[in-house]
Amino acid sequence: MVTIVIIPGWRDSPPGHWQSLWADQLPGAVRVQQDDWVSPSRKAWVASITKTILAQRGPVVIAAHSLGCIATVHLPPEASSRVVAALLVAPADPERRAVLADFAPVPYQRLPYSSIVVASNTDPYCPVRTAGAYARAWGSEFVRLQDAGHINLEAGFGAWPLGWGLLQSLIEEASGPQRSQLLAA
Repeated sequence: MVTIVIIPGWRDSPPGHWQSLWADQLPGAVRVQQDDWVSPSRKAWVASITKTILAQRGPVVIAAHSLGCIATVHLPPEASSRVVAALLVAPADPERRAVLADFAPVPYQRLPYSSIVVASNTDPYCPVRTAGAYARAWGSEFVRLQDAGHINLEAGFGAWPLGWGLLQSLIEEASGPQRSQLLAA
Protein backbone atom coordinates (compact mmCIF):
# COMPACT_ATOMS: atom_id res chain seq x y z
CA MET A 1 0.00 0.00 0.00
CA VAL A 2 1.34 3.42 -0.95
CA THR A 3 1.15 6.66 1.02
CA ILE A 4 0.18 9.87 -0.76
CA VAL A 5 2.56 12.70 0.13
CA ILE A 6 1.14 16.13 -0.70
CA ILE A 7 3.76 18.81 -1.34
CA PRO A 8 2.39 22.36 -1.58
CA GLY A 9 4.25 25.14 -3.32
CA TRP A 10 5.32 28.65 -2.44
CA ARG A 11 2.98 30.20 0.17
CA ASP A 12 1.24 26.83 0.81
CA SER A 13 -2.14 25.70 -0.54
CA PRO A 14 -5.13 27.37 1.15
CA PRO A 15 -8.41 25.68 2.15
CA GLY A 16 -10.40 24.85 -0.96
CA HIS A 17 -7.28 24.28 -3.11
CA TRP A 18 -7.25 20.81 -4.68
CA GLN A 19 -4.25 19.80 -2.54
CA SER A 20 -6.05 20.76 0.66
CA LEU A 21 -9.20 18.93 -0.42
CA TRP A 22 -7.21 15.83 -1.37
CA ALA A 23 -5.36 15.87 1.98
CA ASP A 24 -8.76 15.63 3.67
CA GLN A 25 -10.18 13.00 1.28
CA LEU A 26 -7.29 10.57 0.84
CA PRO A 27 -7.01 7.98 3.61
CA GLY A 28 -3.57 8.16 5.21
CA ALA A 29 -2.38 11.08 3.06
CA VAL A 30 0.48 13.10 4.55
CA ARG A 31 0.92 16.80 3.86
CA VAL A 32 4.44 18.23 3.98
CA GLN A 33 4.86 21.21 6.30
CA GLN A 34 7.51 23.87 5.82
CA ASP A 35 8.90 26.23 8.44
CA ASP A 36 8.82 29.16 6.00
CA TRP A 37 6.27 29.20 3.19
CA VAL A 38 7.03 32.81 2.18
CA SER A 39 10.84 32.94 1.88
CA PRO A 40 11.68 29.38 0.81
CA SER A 41 15.10 27.82 1.19
CA ARG A 42 15.89 24.85 -1.04
CA LYS A 43 17.94 23.17 1.68
CA ALA A 44 15.16 23.49 4.28
CA TRP A 45 12.34 22.54 1.91
CA VAL A 46 14.13 19.49 0.53
CA ALA A 47 15.06 18.40 4.05
CA SER A 48 11.43 18.67 5.18
CA ILE A 49 10.16 16.69 2.18
CA THR A 50 12.90 14.08 2.65
CA LYS A 51 12.04 13.69 6.34
CA THR A 52 8.34 13.28 5.51
CA ILE A 53 9.01 10.64 2.83
CA LEU A 54 11.44 8.66 4.97
CA ALA A 55 8.93 8.65 7.87
CA GLN A 56 6.48 6.60 5.78
CA ARG A 57 6.45 2.82 6.12
CA GLY A 58 6.36 1.99 2.45
CA PRO A 59 6.50 3.54 -0.99
CA VAL A 60 5.01 6.97 -1.66
CA VAL A 61 3.15 8.70 -4.47
CA ILE A 62 3.70 12.45 -4.56
CA ALA A 63 1.11 15.10 -5.42
CA ALA A 64 3.14 18.31 -5.77
CA HIS A 65 2.22 21.82 -6.85
CA SER A 66 4.35 24.71 -8.11
CA LEU A 67 7.58 25.10 -6.14
CA GLY A 68 6.77 21.77 -4.49
CA CYS A 69 7.45 20.16 -7.89
CA ILE A 70 10.87 21.77 -8.13
CA ALA A 71 11.74 20.84 -4.54
CA THR A 72 10.69 17.27 -5.36
CA VAL A 73 13.14 16.96 -8.25
CA HIS A 74 15.93 18.14 -5.92
CA LEU A 75 15.37 15.19 -3.53
CA PRO A 76 18.42 13.15 -2.52
CA PRO A 77 18.60 9.48 -3.61
CA GLU A 78 17.53 8.10 -0.21
CA ALA A 79 14.19 9.93 -0.55
CA SER A 80 13.61 9.61 -4.29
CA SER A 81 14.22 5.84 -4.06
CA ARG A 82 11.06 5.62 -1.89
CA VAL A 83 8.94 7.47 -4.50
CA VAL A 84 7.08 5.23 -6.96
CA ALA A 85 5.16 7.95 -8.82
CA ALA A 86 4.58 11.71 -8.83
CA LEU A 87 1.93 14.09 -10.08
CA LEU A 88 3.81 17.35 -10.67
CA VAL A 89 1.31 20.16 -11.24
CA ALA A 90 2.16 23.66 -12.51
CA PRO A 91 5.90 23.47 -11.80
CA ALA A 92 7.41 26.84 -10.99
CA ASP A 93 10.29 28.37 -12.90
CA PRO A 94 12.59 29.57 -10.09
CA GLU A 95 14.48 31.81 -12.49
CA ARG A 96 11.36 33.98 -13.00
CA ARG A 97 11.03 35.18 -9.37
CA ALA A 98 13.92 36.28 -7.16
CA VAL A 99 12.33 34.80 -4.00
CA LEU A 100 12.49 31.33 -5.62
CA ALA A 101 16.03 31.66 -7.03
CA ASP A 102 17.51 29.33 -4.40
CA PHE A 103 15.82 26.44 -6.25
CA ALA A 104 17.71 27.16 -9.50
CA PRO A 105 19.10 25.56 -11.46
CA VAL A 106 16.32 23.03 -11.94
CA PRO A 107 17.69 19.48 -12.36
CA TYR A 108 17.28 18.23 -15.92
CA GLN A 109 17.75 14.50 -15.46
CA ARG A 110 15.34 11.60 -15.74
CA LEU A 111 13.37 10.87 -12.57
CA PRO A 112 13.70 7.33 -11.16
CA TYR A 113 9.91 6.93 -10.93
CA SER A 114 6.80 7.34 -13.07
CA SER A 115 5.55 10.92 -13.29
CA ILE A 116 3.04 13.22 -14.93
CA VAL A 117 3.66 16.95 -15.38
CA VAL A 118 0.52 19.08 -15.77
CA ALA A 119 0.98 22.64 -17.01
CA SER A 120 -1.05 25.49 -18.46
CA ASN A 121 -0.37 27.78 -21.39
CA THR A 122 -1.37 30.75 -19.18
CA ASP A 123 0.64 29.99 -16.04
CA PRO A 124 2.22 33.23 -14.78
CA TYR A 125 4.88 31.30 -12.82
CA CYS A 126 6.23 29.12 -15.63
CA PRO A 127 5.93 29.27 -19.43
CA VAL A 128 4.34 26.10 -20.81
CA ARG A 129 7.39 25.52 -23.03
CA THR A 130 9.59 25.45 -19.90
CA ALA A 131 7.21 23.02 -18.20
CA GLY A 132 7.33 20.88 -21.35
CA ALA A 133 11.13 20.93 -21.25
CA TYR A 134 11.01 19.81 -17.62
CA ALA A 135 8.67 16.94 -18.56
CA ARG A 136 10.96 15.78 -21.40
CA ALA A 137 14.07 15.95 -19.20
CA TRP A 138 12.36 14.20 -16.28
CA GLY A 139 10.88 11.45 -18.51
CA SER A 140 7.37 12.52 -17.49
CA GLU A 141 4.10 12.25 -19.33
CA PHE A 142 3.05 15.82 -20.22
CA VAL A 143 -0.53 17.10 -19.90
CA ARG A 144 -1.07 20.62 -21.27
CA LEU A 145 -4.18 22.50 -20.12
CA GLN A 146 -5.58 25.51 -21.98
CA ASP A 147 -6.16 28.76 -20.10
CA ALA A 148 -5.81 27.12 -16.67
CA GLY A 149 -3.53 29.71 -15.06
CA HIS A 150 -1.46 28.31 -12.20
CA ILE A 151 -3.89 25.40 -11.69
CA ASN A 152 -4.72 26.67 -8.23
CA LEU A 153 -7.71 28.04 -6.32
CA GLU A 154 -7.38 31.51 -7.87
CA ALA A 155 -7.62 29.91 -11.33
CA GLY A 156 -10.79 28.03 -10.31
CA PHE A 157 -9.24 24.68 -9.38
CA GLY A 158 -10.92 23.43 -6.22
CA ALA A 159 -11.77 19.73 -6.34
CA TRP A 160 -10.23 19.34 -9.84
CA PRO A 161 -11.60 16.00 -11.13
CA LEU A 162 -9.02 15.68 -13.93
CA GLY A 163 -6.16 15.92 -11.44
CA TRP A 164 -7.89 13.41 -9.16
CA GLY A 165 -8.12 11.00 -12.12
CA LEU A 166 -4.45 11.49 -12.98
CA LEU A 167 -3.47 10.83 -9.38
CA GLN A 168 -5.64 7.70 -9.31
CA SER A 169 -3.92 6.43 -12.47
CA LEU A 170 -0.52 6.83 -10.80
CA ILE A 171 -1.73 5.10 -7.63
CA GLU A 172 -3.15 2.23 -9.66
CA GLU A 173 0.10 1.89 -11.58
CA ALA A 174 2.08 1.93 -8.33
CA SER A 175 -0.04 -0.36 -6.19
CA GLY A 176 -2.61 -2.20 -8.27
CA PRO A 177 -6.29 -1.67 -9.02
CA GLN A 178 -7.58 -2.38 -5.49
CA ARG A 179 -6.26 0.93 -4.11
CA SER A 180 -7.65 3.10 -6.92
CA GLN A 181 -11.08 1.48 -6.56
CA LEU A 182 -11.11 2.55 -2.91
CA LEU A 183 -10.34 6.13 -3.91
CA ALA A 184 -13.17 6.20 -6.45
CA ALA A 185 -15.76 5.54 -3.72
